[in-house]
Amino acid sequence: MSGERVSPLLRTEQRTEGSAVVVTVAGEVDMNSAPELQSALDRALQGEPTAVVLDMTEVGFLGSAGLSVLLATSQSTATGGLRVVASPAVRRPIEVTALDALLPLFPTVADALAAPEQTTSA
Repeated sequence: MSGERVSPLLRTEQRTEGSAVVVTVAGEVDMNSAPELQSALDRALQGEPTAVVLDMTEVGFLGSAGLSVLLATSQSTATGGLRVVASPAVRRPIEVTALDALLPLFPTVADALAAPEQTTSA
């Protein structure tokens, strides 16, 4: 089952790929649209997928509120974790804040789906 949500700054769409969920996001993620991103990720996690792939290749801006959503979601996911497919506008703030150590970045959705499950250390 897929779902789509549209707000003035952000569009989200969800689909299932095997046992993973892919959430596609387009637009800008700032303090006004971050709650919609959080809602989309919360919906994706409801079925306890093996992984959540967040396709942000169509995101032109990622602000600190969006980074907070990504970090919080990454910390609350199961072993498959949150896998981010990043545009340059998304990759830059993640790398500058060193969150790429916690948020695996991938060039394509196919690469993110093919990645092995991550193990977390306690």
